[in-house]
Amino acid sequence: MDWQNVINLVFGVALPVAGWFFRQLWDAVQNLKDDIKKIEIDLPTSYVKKTELESQYNKIEAMLEKIFDKLDQKVDK
Repeated sequence: MDWQNVINLVFGVALPVAGWFFRQLWDAVQNLKDDIKKIEIDLPTSYVKKTELESQYNKIEAMLEKIFDKLDQKVDK
């Protein structure tokens, strides 16, 4: 066997393996892109909205004010 046949054999085996490997990488990247798109769509709907959170904070503030007022009355006595 001369060198040209060895080189042809090596490239004949290596290129299809490399092609398969790069195809797997390409498919994985495409799947990740699809997953990111789904997350971008689902993200705003699955978390608490700002208005809901503000209303809860307002309720907590009102309760804390009542507690502080009661504490101030207790200190005055």
